[in-house]
Order: sequence, then structure tokens, then C-alpha cells
Amino acid sequence: MLRSTFLVFIAGWIAWFWIDKPDARQFRMPETGDNMLDNFQTAFDMLKAGYVDMSFVYLWNAHYLVLSLLGGALLAVVYGALADHLGRWRMRRHFLPPARQQTREADNIQHDPAEKKAEQDPASE
Repeated sequence: MLRSTFLVFIAGWIAWFWIDKPDARQFRMPETGDNMLDNFQTAFDMLKAGYVDMSFVYLWNAHYLVLSLLGGALLAVVYGALADHLGRWRMRRHFLPPARQQTREADNIQHDPAEKKAEQDPASE
């Protein structure tokens, strides 16, 4: 989780510097307070109004540590679930042969090798 938190932290600051922020006088954003719930509500109101980048800048500038921890935990859970799923899929693929191979092998066991050769080469009879 620590690695995921660090990755989210770095990615968040890269996105924050990458976003073209207007001048502070034109920004006219509400001040961030101590109440995190009000800050998130303001950011979601900005999202509804269509200002995705400004809501990210508003939240990231105020709560980058909390967002890094939450994003890192979420990324760690998603990575763990995906890795478990792929690991189970790989295990099934190695230990359980595909159904087509099982039916072919069953057909080969049921037929006598001499009968199989006669079926393949009818001119030899």
C-alpha cells in the first residue's frame, strides 16, 4: 500500500502541475477550510458545473495527503484483486487442460491404434 500511495502522490502532483491553472485573481475559488466534508462538497459542486480540472486543483491543493492515502489504498486493493484473478487464471490454465484436448485424448484412448491406422489409410487394406 505504501508503494501505491507514493505512486498516487507523485501522479497527483504531476497532474496538478500539468493542469493549466488560471491566475489566482481569476480563479475566485472558495477558501479551503478545516471542514473536509464541506471542501469535498464544494469540489463535487464544481464537478457538476463541469469544472473537472478546477475541482481537482481545489481538492488536491487542500488535501493531497488524504487523497494520496485514499487513492493508494484503492490502487492497492484493485492491484491485489487483479493480481489474484490473473494468478488463479494462470493456475487453471496450467493445471486444467482445455476441454477440446480432453475430448481428443478420450477419443484416442477408446480407439485401438490398429483401428485408427486403418481409418486413416483405407488403401492399405
